Amino acid sequence: MRVTSEFWVAAYTRRCFAEGAFAGIRRKGALEAGAIFIIVDHLGGTYDFYGPAPQSSFEEEKPLDRQFECLLEKTSREEIEVKLTREERMDPDFWVVEVEDKEARSFLTLPNEPGPEVLFTGFTGRKL
Repeated sequence: MRVTSEFWVAAYTRRCFAEGAFAGIRRKGALEAGAIFIIVDHLGGTYDFYGPAPQSSFEEEKPLDRQFECLLEKTSREEIEVKLTREERMDPDFWVVEVEDKEARSFLTLPNEPGPEVLFTGFTGRKL
């Protein structure tokens, strides 16, 4: 069972703070299943923008954790606002979390990146 959007956002913001970044909820969406968008401020005038990954990128039919993809990389605030305005017209129940991090870390596992289970297989010779 997947956790609610509200719970996921709360845990995500705590993770960002624990890693030394700042995270704030800019927009609250549907508590149970609202889509979540992440804006990462590089603190140098550029931003990365992440949104829900399409179903085709899932290895499972319905994954337990939320999956994201990078929608815009090293872009301007204006380009992100255009995307959010379009999203609002289609589905106004989405969340927006803003992260400020000098290292531009998103703290998300993206579909084409190895997760913890792959990273630690070299220690034991088998998958965890």
